[in-house]
Amino acid sequence: MTRRLIVNADDFGLTRGVSAGILDAHRHGIVTSTTVLVTADIDREQLAAARDSGLGMGIHVNLTLGAPLTQARSLIDGNGRFVRDARRVAAQADPKDVEAEVAAQLERFEKLVGRKPTHLDSHHHVAVYAPVAEVVLSAARRVGVAVRSQDAQVRARARALRLTTPDHFFGASGPDAYWSRATTLRHLRSLPPGVSEFMTHPGRYDEALGSSRYGRQRETELVGLGTATARSAAAALGIALCHFGHL
Repeated sequence: MTRRLIVNADDFGLTRGVSAGILDAHRHGIVTSTTVLVTADIDREQLAAARDSGLGMGIHVNLTLGAPLTQARSLIDGNGRFVRDARRVAAQADPKDVEAEVAAQLERFEKLVGRKPTHLDSHHHVAVYAPVAEVVLSAARRVGVAVRSQDAQVRARARALRLTTPDHFFGASGPDAYWSRATTLRHLRSLPPGVSEFMTHPGRYDEALGSSRYGRQRETELVGLGTATARSAAAALGIALCHFGHL
């Protein structure tokens, strides 16, 4: 059985530095896919570069950072901003507000990119929790695109709806950078048969990341994923790099 690998860089559009790092990691390394934060003020030149680069481009459904595209009263605090805690957001969410916001983000993506997304995933994994999970899966089914599966339970739920999703998932973000060069090479060497997704967060650090809990770590991931070392290793191991749109 062949080994196919999607290396998805989350958070395109979060800052100019993050977007620049993602583009570099695609040009020089193994990043094949990205998910766009359409609620952010995205640099149009960087967006055009991504669109024309061959990167798979999906939506990073966002209910936990910044402001919504809709009124979404059950999803915001007293200042009109999303609540940072994904569990809390899901617990207080009115499904109709989630449906309206996800629909607005899909519409904005197609307006910005000029085509439908390759897949859906979510910022801070908010789509793991009900009722957000059901809304996102329903949206993916309606549009006809793939979804991320963080674990076996999420994968089974997606496949029960006949949605396309990878067989395996790897990645995390925390106080230390996850995709160092050593970690990347180790995962490539042990990659299981089937389709795997690496969830990654490469980027170039800039001042706009100063308040982020995952800021400087992105530079380490850029080195781990965005150089010839990783690309050569994947080729030598016979790993086929792809994106969600190829599934």
